[in-house]
Amino acid sequence: MWRDADFRRLWLGQTASQLGEHTSLVVLPLLAVLTLDATAGQLGVLRAVGQAPILLLALLAGAWVDRWRTRTTMVLTDAGRALALGAVALACLSGRLGMPGLLVLAFAVGALSVFFDVAYQASLVRLVERDQLLRGNSALEGSRSTAQIGGPALGGALVSLLSAPIAVASGALFFALSFLSIRRIRRAEAVPRRPEHPPRVRHRIHEGLRFVVRDPVLRAVCLASAAFQFFFAAVMTAYLLFLPRELHLSGTVVGLALAAAGPGALLGSVLAARLPGRFGHGPVLVCAAALGDGVFLWVPALHGSSAVAVPALLVAGFVFGFGGQLVNVTIMAVRQAVTPAGMQGRAAATITFAGMGLTPLGSLFGGFLAGEWGLRTGLLVAAAGMMLSPVVMASSPLVRLGRELPGPRGGPTGG
Repeated sequence: MWRDADFRRLWLGQTASQLGEHTSLVVLPLLAVLTLDATAGQLGVLRAVGQAPILLLALLAGAWVDRWRTRTTMVLTDAGRALALGAVALACLSGRLGMPGLLVLAFAVGALSVFFDVAYQASLVRLVERDQLLRGNSALEGSRSTAQIGGPALGGALVSLLSAPIAVASGALFFALSFLSIRRIRRAEAVPRRPEHPPRVRHRIHEGLRFVVRDPVLRAVCLASAAFQFFFAAVMTAYLLFLPRELHLSGTVVGLALAAAGPGALLGSVLAARLPGRFGHGPVLVCAAALGDGVFLWVPALHGSSAVAVPALLVAGFVFGFGGQLVNVTIMAVRQAVTPAGMQGRAAATITFAGMGLTPLGSLFGGFLAGEWGLRTGLLVAAAGMMLSPVVMASSPLVRLGRELPGPRGGPTGG
């Protein structure tokens, strides 16, 4: 697989894009907290606005991707995100950045990220054979782990040590690198044949929704993802306030604490290519979700000096990254295996819509908990809610998936 030049270009582009995205996910909230003195409610609104495009645009993105080349979609969205972050950097340099402008640009970056994420998930199916999906996903998710290692640490360090414009501009540079790499992909994509009279976008979206809802495995994936994403968004809103304000950590240390998930995720992506084939996809999913989600339950109990808190946070981040990455790679391989080629974009978008679409509400909920109940109690309640995800998996057909991936289910093949 690594001898394929186009796969390497996709891998490099996706790595750079994810690095830019993970840098921005830390830089923009820290910019709001440290530079604009954002309150808990304002931080919740900022995160919700950046995540709102998932709810508003994911289904449309799926219908779009199933009819067009994924390479074109990824290249255009990379260019747009680079320009948007460049605008933030210029506003910082001129001293004109305020919360309204930051909200607008966070929404723009989030909207373009929705289209990129759906496109890259569908692109792998068009580049590799079905029996290489697990290995391909492992490689791509490994690159996402690299982004989780470097992005938060780099973002936190740049905000703390240099300046906000440089921190924001770093994300723009990564998106520009992704643009240059992905546009060099030469292989013609096997885009599903378009019918002579293509159905309307609304009808294509409805087909994707109906396909996922009727499939018991994909339906369980949606429910588990929805539970996780809602409460994880709440956790992160409270967490980004808890670290600097309750534990009194600097921006650099906050970035390192968040980056600790990266090495764990890198290990998880490597083992994801082996563990499901040995123990079964279902058991790996349930155990990894319970381990990764449960580790946040004891984070609110941390007190004392940074010499005690920081190592504990690094361990928690590592375990969360390990379990979460096992789940991500395995879930993606299962979803791609059971979905017909002409439905890949819409199935991915429907699951993204059902899961990630709840993140704006989760971010608002996290801000409410932190503001009304206090940072420790709010973080604990949100972390307990994350445990609904492994409970849903253990109560669904997912837990019975064996060592072999299931085959494609019935569904439309055209767009």
